[in-house]
Amino acid sequence: MLNGMRVVDCSTGIAGGYCTKLLADAGADVVKVEPAGGDPLRTWRSGALFEFLHTSKRSIVGAPDAADVLDLCARADIVVESGRPGTFPAEALFERRPDLVIASITPFGQEGPWAQWAATEFTLQAWCGSTSSRGLPEQPPVAAGGRIGEWVAGTYAAVGALAATFTAARTGAGEHVDVAWLEAMSISMNTFTSVFAELSGWPDMRRPIRTIEIPSIEPSADGFASFTTNSAPQWASFLVLIDRHDLDNDKDLAGALGRFKRRDEALEIIRAYTTQHTTAELLDLATELRIPCGPVGNAETITTFDQFVDRGTFVPNPSGRFVQPRVPYRISGLSPRPFDPAPDLNEHARAIDWPEERVLESVVGATHLAGSPEGGGGLPLEGIRVLDLTAWWAGPAATAMLANLGADVIKIESITRPDFMRYTSVKPPTFDGWWEWGPLYHGANNSKRGITLDLTRPVGRELVLRMCESADVILDNFTPRVMEQFELDWEHVSAVNPRLIQVRMPAYGLGGPWRDRTGFAQTMEAITGMAWVTGWPDGPPVIPRGACDPLAAQHAVFATLLALRDRETSGEGRFVEVTMIEAALNIAAEQLAEFGATGEVLGRTGNRGPTAAPQNLYACEGHEEWLALAIENDEQWDRLREFLGAPAWADDPALDTTDGRRAAHDQIDEEIERFCKDRDARTLAMDLAACGVPAGYVTDGRDIAVNPQMLHRGFFEVEHHAVTGPHNIPTIPFRFARHDRGWVHRPAPTLGQHNDEVLRELLGLSDEELAALRADQLIGERPVGA
Repeated sequence: MLNGMRVVDCSTGIAGGYCTKLLADAGADVVKVEPAGGDPLRTWRSGALFEFLHTSKRSIVGAPDAADVLDLCARADIVVESGRPGTFPAEALFERRPDLVIASITPFGQEGPWAQWAATEFTLQAWCGSTSSRGLPEQPPVAAGGRIGEWVAGTYAAVGALAATFTAARTGAGEHVDVAWLEAMSISMNTFTSVFAELSGWPDMRRPIRTIEIPSIEPSADGFASFTTNSAPQWASFLVLIDRHDLDNDKDLAGALGRFKRRDEALEIIRAYTTQHTTAELLDLATELRIPCGPVGNAETITTFDQFVDRGTFVPNPSGRFVQPRVPYRISGLSPRPFDPAPDLNEHARAIDWPEERVLESVVGATHLAGSPEGGGGLPLEGIRVLDLTAWWAGPAATAMLANLGADVIKIESITRPDFMRYTSVKPPTFDGWWEWGPLYHGANNSKRGITLDLTRPVGRELVLRMCESADVILDNFTPRVMEQFELDWEHVSAVNPRLIQVRMPAYGLGGPWRDRTGFAQTMEAITGMAWVTGWPDGPPVIPRGACDPLAAQHAVFATLLALRDRETSGEGRFVEVTMIEAALNIAAEQLAEFGATGEVLGRTGNRGPTAAPQNLYACEGHEEWLALAIENDEQWDRLREFLGAPAWADDPALDTTDGRRAAHDQIDEEIERFCKDRDARTLAMDLAACGVPAGYVTDGRDIAVNPQMLHRGFFEVEHHAVTGPHNIPTIPFRFARHDRGWVHRPAPTLGQHNDEVLRELLGLSDEELAALRADQLIGERPVGA
């Protein structure tokens, strides 16, 4: 898929490693440039994580600004780096290679008042509003485990870098893709809480705001089981499961908020039943009752999950030390690249023989994307048309990214079944137009046009097939049987347009025993092990919340870009399957790799972490004011000691190493808590981060809207909506240096807003034909019954 593409990876750590893994897995020739001692991940734990991230790459030793490394970069198509902002010689490389794409991945981005601040994934969870939302009020907030934010940033970086090559190939103009972890985490680990606040008029809020789902991961007689009850009917079915019909009319317990307010009572009721039954018994009954459910996986058990076994999801790592998840997408007619072993340090010092001439130009530069202006610049996907048959979060987030990158995305709903994210509304059903007030809908559907068509009726299906004739991509995230029932599967859509790319995003895959189950992020986070490493050591696993959907979305975008790029040379459309749960498995791969290599099952550590000591949340002056602090190396420890005023307790030589500080973690926590209790948390966080100590303020999720760093970078843009008016929404977590017009091209569409415009433009329908469709309720602008 990316054969002939050259990538230089000057990064260290997870984010850059996963970005270039995605490129290498698709066939790119990735050369990893390492410091003399190697990427620190080589010596992290058993080294298995390094082996997972760096299969199919080559390794040389060098400094990013060394002449030989710059010469290599000047012969590449993409360069990925993660150095301190402003230190990588990007401008010098652009002078030599104007069509080069450089992706910089840093905590806060290349510019802005916080650009040079110190941070870790743990402290960024605090800043992005994720940590504050998770846990019980009786305990401190708890961060998600597994360093999810680093994987998220790497995934977005791969999308941004690959997309930028489209414009570079078309116009000869390269791009500096500036990726900020903080923004990637704010759009993935914070469920548009700032948009909820915007549409609600910023109501007063009392801390603590953290919650857990009830039910969620519950203890069984032999372990844990995961349940999701996002709707009242699902809760009613759950009452049948636990044999509590007497609670059918309890309106408080029917809602998630009511259950949380009565959490002690609700959990006692639930666990009185679940602890008397095995996990298998609970899941069998829940499945019969159509309650979303699943096992709670960890590194030891996850490979036995029947869906993964049936689909051959796990494959051997070339080292032979562990198994790993396969690439989470399949593209018809294109074989996935076999994994080659991760390289030894400097293994290819004399083996990089890239010629001087450009490769991108010979691959795709001679042709243009369908509809693109000849020789024009602009956004990467200008001229691409996408039919969007998605709902909820993952699918709409994928098509929103395609729209932000310039595609003409046409969202197709129906008046009998709109996108259900419209129903997460801040307005009651008695309010006219209440379905236009869904914050999640606004967050994941900007920059699209919207129409309604009833696909359950032959006329609606026929109109979609006619639209396929002029489309480039059709994308859905229904359960597999839905598109088959509509007869809009690959057999039918490719027959009307052989150049069409169909992208399907099933939760569990198009085959296997779980094929037709509805997927919810909570269930997938439990199955994949993401929840296993989140929570307190003496408590149950906790759902991280949210990341599965945007992660699956961006893997779908990446695969779509691969298929579009391939079409420029093959002339053929492709069928693309992107399995949501397999994307999540790749993000959780460290657990599996480490277990295979050492036999260790990674577990929950609360707010302490494997890479830093001390690492924790510390209560500060005031009510529910918390400082997040993480010391990853001895230099940061020295700076912290100086900031604390060089107290005598911190002069103990035993604390001079990470191992020594980890052994004395309880004592250090007590001393830092004593220091913090009479000080302002936000001021401490800002002062510490500015002087090189990774720290963060545990921010309420909605308050990211006033974060000065993200405001400086234009992460929030104004959506001028016909019903809800103007309000700020978060956009995408990278900036293109050559694109300064913003990412939001139009507001999220009202239901059926562009019916007439699109059906006239694409299908040439007359006023009389449109009126007939509207009269027959095949199209419309209001949900049926509203």
